Amino acid sequence: MFIITIDGQEDAGAYSVKNEEGEEILYIFEEEDDAIRYALMLEEKDYPEMHVIEVHPPTMIAMCETHDYDYTVITSNDIVIPPDKKYDLI
Repeated sequence: MFIITIDGQEDAGAYSVKNEEGEEILYIFEEEDDAIRYALMLEEKDYPEMHVIEVHPPTMIAMCETHDYDYTVITSNDIVIPPDKKYDLI
């Protein structure tokens, strides 16, 4: 599985989006190609250069659950498009 960060700032946090309630949702991609494609779409929307990082699924999910952080797993069957508005990294 893969997450997206700002290139060179991997320790600062990962890319997330806000849901309708204003809560941050971490995107965890199953496929590297999908994460790369999404990162490129972000860069086209004036985000800084992004970096795709491979993560260990059980560890990443356990970390999210331990810190009560919402996440969603983006499968190869999902279509996600970056929002028009920039959001903070988590």
